[in-house]
Amino acid sequence: MKRKGQLFVISAPSGAGKTTLCNMLLAEFKNISYSISYTTRAPRAKEVHGKDYYFIDILEFEAMILKGGFIEYAKVHGNLYGTSKAAVFKSLELGRDILLDIDVQGAMRIKQETGIGVYVFVNPPSIEVLRERLQKRNDTAGENIDLRLKNAEIELTRFMHYDYIVENNILERAYRQLSAIYIAETCKCALLDMKDE
Repeated sequence: MKRKGQLFVISAPSGAGKTTLCNMLLAEFKNISYSISYTTRAPRAKEVHGKDYYFIDILEFEAMILKGGFIEYAKVHGNLYGTSKAAVFKSLELGRDILLDIDVQGAMRIKQETGIGVYVFVNPPSIEVLRERLQKRNDTAGENIDLRLKNAEIELTRFMHYDYIVENNILERAYRQLSAIYIAETCKCALLDMKDE
């Protein structure tokens, strides 16, 4: 029996550690791929075009919107971000799971418009911990940190729209929870393609 791919959508406030958790999941499980988003923001240090993001200008981004090329897109911290519709559905049809590391706005848009996917919210221990983590990064200016924290306060009220919540206080424990969710969700009978060959 063939299995359809599963869509995993993971969101968290900036600095909650979702990227670290996603990278751990991708390293352990070989049937899941990371969906590379398009963005109009400039690359951070060590980020690579086509690996971390597709870095494009606003005109290119707007052209993709007009062509219906995004499964979701949103403005976050003053920049545009979007997920390729074609890339997501191609992976699922091929039986590969796909991971989207996106903001709350984008996650809710996908959930409302497609009705598919498993939605996980990564919760930080506190706003104070978020501030400390963001300050340790060398890629965020002071006013940018304040904007991210302001957005975080709003995002933290949206966790009830997700299927699961993982608190990232102790990284190893948070990852055990996330990997358990992945294993359980990929074993669902609903993913089996029961059509006659």
